[in-house]
Amino acid sequence: MYIFICNLTLNGVYGSTAFYPNCLANLLSETPSISRTGCLTQVFFMHTYASFEYSVLALMAYDRYVSICLPLRYNSIITPLKVTQLLMFVYMYPICIILIHLILTIRLPLCGFIIEKVYCDNWSVVRLSCSDVSVNSAFGLLVTVIVMCLPVTVIIYSYVRILAVCLKSTKEARAKALQTCTPHLLSFTNYCIATFFEVLQHRVDLTNVPYILRVLASIDCVFFPPILNPIIYGVKLQEIRKATIKILFRRKNNSVEVSVRNKEKITSLSNT
Repeated sequence: MYIFICNLTLNGVYGSTAFYPNCLANLLSETPSISRTGCLTQVFFMHTYASFEYSVLALMAYDRYVSICLPLRYNSIITPLKVTQLLMFVYMYPICIILIHLILTIRLPLCGFIIEKVYCDNWSVVRLSCSDVSVNSAFGLLVTVIVMCLPVTVIIYSYVRILAVCLKSTKEARAKALQTCTPHLLSFTNYCIATFFEVLQHRVDLTNVPYILRVLASIDCVFFPPILNPIIYGVKLQEIRKATIKILFRRKNNSVEVSVRNKEKITSLSNT
């Protein structure tokens, strides 16, 4: 499970790296702008970040399903080789799909140059085209189904099976399962809410909504998950919580020891 948590955290860093440098540069610039190549590059990184997030969350749900529903077979199913293969799959298939999506966008001639968002995404670029975008729109829906709906289906199915097992288990087993699944459910809910507003902006006319609200809603999926995920898992998982407390107290004790040694040195120097 911890390898999946690590991948979830690394993906948050990946998404933040794709978003924040250009965003901060634009905030410091009098005329915020980005080149077409830079914009399309950011499209690729932002969309793969979102796809990776859902895929890793689906893997984590599968891991919890095997752990709770098939505990005696966990070590034979979730092997290091299986984990490596699953991680390679959940990273490779979004990359291939997003690349095709991006190629369809690159071919479009652009007639506009203003994106009403603080970062580039595929549909915002497609909207700037003055040619037919029906193929892009249809493929965009397909991408949404593949990278969002399929992982969500896996997650829901896993938790339905977990719930069925928990209803037949003892109170202690249910409490343990709840403790194990709560961080994942919080992360999943957090990201689903964030991406829901993003998809809503793409498919529904929200021009009546104030611009600042649309901007804030668009950065939810980049801003909150990378911050909240480490907090959620750090607080809920006992092993991570203990390790964090141990590191903090070790640093505190080291600083106390250093200060004591410095005082002793100062005292010895003053005596001499």
